[in-house]
Amino acid sequence: MSTFPTELAGKLIDGKGIARSLTDRVGREVSSFIEQGNTLPGLAVVLVGNDPASEVYVKNKAIQTHRAGMRSFMHMLPQSTSQGELLELVAQLNANPQIHGILVQLPLPPQIDPVVVTNAIAPHKDVDGLGEVNAGRLSLGIEGIVPCTPLGCLMLLQSVHKDMTGKNAVVIGASSLVGKPMAQLLLKENCTVSIAHIHTRNTRELAREADILVVATGKHGLVRGDWIKPGATVIDVGITRIPTPEGKTRLVGDVAFEEALPVAGHITPVPGGVGPMTIACLLHNTLQAARATQGLGKDELL
Repeated sequence: MSTFPTELAGKLIDGKGIARSLTDRVGREVSSFIEQGNTLPGLAVVLVGNDPASEVYVKNKAIQTHRAGMRSFMHMLPQSTSQGELLELVAQLNANPQIHGILVQLPLPPQIDPVVVTNAIAPHKDVDGLGEVNAGRLSLGIEGIVPCTPLGCLMLLQSVHKDMTGKNAVVIGASSLVGKPMAQLLLKENCTVSIAHIHTRNTRELAREADILVVATGKHGLVRGDWIKPGATVIDVGITRIPTPEGKTRLVGDVAFEEALPVAGHITPVPGGVGPMTIACLLHNTLQAARATQGLGKDELL
């Protein structure tokens, strides 16, 4: 149950619920895909190192993959894994016909170049959409695999806005993982898009002009309540674990949620907002990759 007054709780964008609906839809489509005599879709997730948060995250991906009726291939590699060893594994996964999607969990240890590894994944199996081929297709407006987190953010926005034409959209954070592809997706929705980054001088003033504000910096509490235009839709991609006075920890986002909630028109909570959508969109992308191997058209998600 929400602890917020009804008029405030109604502002929350239910990422968990929307992700659950998408995962259920993927599960139904997987069943239909198999009934047509096709191979069970398979997703390979590779984790290098023993970061506890990443371990929990990739294990959750495996659980959700099974729940959607797909096959999961987990590869847990030691921190000392060389770039050559990881590239050899990626080549094996590229060649395996049982695997339709490959995801190498980021960040990687310092001895491994993430760009080299990401680009080694076959474009048609690059279900995180981060390789140069899919990134280029998105930039050019050509059909390809869209990165999971920005795709999930767009779905959350579409749950609020049926038409975003002409809206001012500001993306705070210019990473290749979220910020840049998010801007491309918003441009495709006919928004007027600005990207703020570490060198932007007037970020607060820029944010206050946004009808749609997407924040993905990894700096918790960066965006305060007075950064937000009254009635704006706020998507908080950030997630940081911080200590509490009781000696425990809690998850917070890049937006100062308690300050932002009364001002925003709609806002995603942390946790329970963008995170579940990332995994649901990963499952969707894996199914689409499997459909493509059979010459089947892309199922329209958006």
